[in-house]
Amino acid sequence: MTDWPIDDATSKLFPLYSRANVGEIFPDPISPLNASAGFQHNLEPGWRDAFVACGVWDHDLYDASVEKAILPAFGSYLYINMSLMRLFGVRVPGMSAEAVDLQYFGDMPGIPSYESERRDFDEDAAFEAKAGAWLMGEVLGATDLAAYDADRAEVDAIRAQRPDLSAATDEELRRRLTSFDALARRLFQHHIEASLKSGVGLGAMAQVAAAVGRPELALTLVSGIGDVDSTGPSKGIWRLGRAASTGPVAALFDAGTEGLHDRLVASGDAEVQAFVADLRQFLADWDFRGPAEWEIRALTWGVKPDMVLSTIDRMRRVDEGEDPAVKAEARAAEREAAATELRAALAGSEEGLAQFEAAYGAAALWLRGRERGRTTAAMLMHEQRLAALELGRRGVAAGALDNAQQVFMLFEQELDAYLADPSSFTGTVREREASYLALFDLVPPFVVAGDPPPVETWERRDAAAGDVLVAGGSITGVSGCTGVARGRARVLLTPDDPSALEPGEILVAPITDPSWTPLFMAAGAVVVDVGAPFSHAAIVSRELGIPCVVSATSATSRIPDGAEIEVDGATGTVTVLG
Repeated sequence: MTDWPIDDATSKLFPLYSRANVGEIFPDPISPLNASAGFQHNLEPGWRDAFVACGVWDHDLYDASVEKAILPAFGSYLYINMSLMRLFGVRVPGMSAEAVDLQYFGDMPGIPSYESERRDFDEDAAFEAKAGAWLMGEVLGATDLAAYDADRAEVDAIRAQRPDLSAATDEELRRRLTSFDALARRLFQHHIEASLKSGVGLGAMAQVAAAVGRPELALTLVSGIGDVDSTGPSKGIWRLGRAASTGPVAALFDAGTEGLHDRLVASGDAEVQAFVADLRQFLADWDFRGPAEWEIRALTWGVKPDMVLSTIDRMRRVDEGEDPAVKAEARAAEREAAATELRAALAGSEEGLAQFEAAYGAAALWLRGRERGRTTAAMLMHEQRLAALELGRRGVAAGALDNAQQVFMLFEQELDAYLADPSSFTGTVREREASYLALFDLVPPFVVAGDPPPVETWERRDAAAGDVLVAGGSITGVSGCTGVARGRARVLLTPDDPSALEPGEILVAPITDPSWTPLFMAAGAVVVDVGAPFSHAAIVSRELGIPCVVSATSATSRIPDGAEIEVDGATGTVTVLG
């Protein structure tokens, strides 16, 4: 793979692709190095393994003529093969193609129906039996996340034993960058397995709640489950925000966040130094977290700690009642109350009650597993990021690169030739970087059926806005978390500037990933353009107990920044009040 921009072949057998779900972890185009040595390179085989491990088909199902059967890139933007996800739904007992569409992809009007692409071999009794055994044993019968805990321990050891990269040779850095393939493939397999299992659990909760006439309880039953890795940084930032709200630490924050890190480190005050020590530990724990963190070119909190200080500055102004631990406890109590209600409704059916208890436990377990697998993979990818950045810094020092991030414009197959003669790639990486950055200005098609349209025909972001809503106008999306909230809309396109979000305002975003999570603590509600009940925004909102609407198409362009709006999480409706 050296063609740029990246345009992978499409499958004629499984021809439907979507940006939903993958867009929350890859809102931007993938870089050449990440495609050839990082995320796409390792997730594709891991995802293939995961489907096979679930018993829905064997490896011979995949179209041999297509290198990226599940996760191709079109115009360097990643897509998920929706046809294969639907087939998973068809072959797992109790699931369906339509349930997969709703849970994983959200509300996507206008896409081809499953019936329009149904294949003769989709229903397969042998594979349905294997998938049923997987469902009963590995999904509903599981009681722990031992494999995920073992994965975390292995990656923690790699991070703890990280060598001094500045003292490593170029060849050692190159080997470290490309040495994690087998481990990454397994991590991604486990992540995808947990994602599929949690989708089954979420669907089971919806079915049980609907069967007893209380469909609105479905999301409450998967809220407040606790120990969700995506919310971990929120607790640390909350603690740091409290410490920065009084005394000499607050005085330094009050002087502004520009140059704040240097002022904190230079202070001789004991209280400030205690804060700095806590900050350093937080950054050591969460250095891999940041916007689009699975893109190894991305700047994470460890690479750019000023992003964390800006978030802490906002958190120190949030009311004590927004403590994520307190909100999580309240949400957990609501979850248990909903479960008690359903148990009472099922009291007359021993079989129904047993099925509910199994599904109730599995839904929580695998939602935790999904976020744990996702976080562990991000931790490992940060090790690749750091090795590559060190090579990039050396390229800048040698005059071969204009900036350290240009190293990500290389494909893995070019690394040896680059290290032998860095200056011979100067023109190549400059050209690729220019075209890569230009891709950010384009809106990739949300759904591709068959072959994607040429990149030159894609809409530009500055021309993609829909009609702006006026008072009384509304958008209807998909419920991510129940509840009603009113407040001022704050439209943010990236999490880099959290100072723009005042406590109680409603966060309106294109899509969110874990780097957005600390902003949720200040928000009265969350609205995202793209998403599903299974997406990051919905999961975190349910843990923190704030209303959430996902798949609110074009909300960031149609809802005026600063407008008073109402978010009804139960109906999935966002209304402009004035």
